[in-house]
Parts: sequence; C-alpha cells; structure tokens
Amino acid sequence: MKVLIAEDDYRVADIHHQFLERVGGLQVLASATTAGETLRLAGELKPDLLLLDVYLPDSLGISIIGPLREQCPDLQIILITAATDREILTKALNHGVVDYLIKPIELGRLSEAVSRAAQTRHVLKGSEDVNQALIDRLFRSETSSPPEALPKGIDQLTLEKVKELLGQQNEGITAEALGKLFGASRTTSRRYLEYLISIKEAEAELVYGIVGRPERKYKRK
Repeated sequence: MKVLIAEDDYRVADIHHQFLERVGGLQVLASATTAGETLRLAGELKPDLLLLDVYLPDSLGISIIGPLREQCPDLQIILITAATDREILTKALNHGVVDYLIKPIELGRLSEAVSRAAQTRHVLKGSEDVNQALIDRLFRSETSSPPEALPKGIDQLTLEKVKELLGQQNEGITAEALGKLFGASRTTSRRYLEYLISIKEAEAELVYGIVGRPERKYKRK
C-alpha cells in the first residue's frame, strides 16, 4: 500500500515516515508540507493512503479532500490534527475520511488506523462478490466487538506480516532469518514468534546441526 504524508512539521512527518517504513506491506512515497504540494504529489504518485494534517500553511487540509478524490478516486484519507472542534470532525465524517487522529498521536493508534485502511483496500481489490460478510468486514468497527488488545511490543500490522512470512516457510525458520525478511532484529522477531506460539498459531522445534547449539525453528500451525 502506497502512502503519502502531508504534514508541515518536518519532525512529525519524519516520525510518521520512520514508523511506517518499519511496517511490512507499506511504501512511503513522499512527504508534502503544503496543500498545494499534497495535490501535486497525489496527482503524480497516485497513493492508496494519505495521512493528512488539517492545518497546512496555505490551506486547511480538509478543504482539499474533494480535489484529491478527483485525482485519486480510491484514495483513503486519515486525518491527523490538533483540531478538536466539532466542525472539523463533522466535515471529516462528511468527506468520508477513514479515521481521525488527534495530536499528539500514539503510534499504536496510528498502526490501528493504517491496518484498517490496508484491510479495506484488500477487501475492495479482491474478487469476492459483495455479500453481508464482506460488508461486515469493511464496517467491523461498528458491527462487531473490538479486538482483544495486543500485548505491549506487539504491533498489529507487523504481526500480520510475520504471520504471512511464517506461512511461506514450509521447512520452518529461525527467528534471526525471519527477522531479516521483515527488517527486524532477532529479538524483535522472536518476540512476535513466541507470541504466535502463545495464541496457538505457531509452533517451534529444536533442530540439531552438525556443530554448535541447536536452533529453534518456527512454523505456522
């Protein structure tokens, strides 16, 4: 999923950029600092998702949603703002933004918003016929109970990427080798793998080589 960031504070934009680059399945295309630049980059790069600040130097971010949608009809927009007044919230809802995050945002909350956008894109790009089950997947935040909170240090998007990669390893894989596949340290990789074991979605076995200590290899159940 291709992501564009529109944020006039370069420090905040850099935090978002670095965070998203660590998440599997995302490509950060660029960062814009003005509404005009956002429109130009969106037209050139055709992102799937836009993190849009409300207070940009040349215009309110909310005012360019219409022109953005003309250029990118399938664009999903997450509004990120310090604005807490109901007028901005009402406009955001009426313009169909997929989420609304108030600064200073928690990266876990950003991860949740991006994960929801990714799943929506996956469903809409799929080949399934439209039925109630499909509709419920798109509107699950309103039609189902909230998911159980993940433990500290476990991010939903990264977890999904780990599960996907682990499922591709027919012979099993070590934590270090899997970490290299999604750009994480052995310690981080093992944390996710052991969590999958704890929820019975993975299993591990010791494999003894010719020399050295035995290796712990992980497989999807």
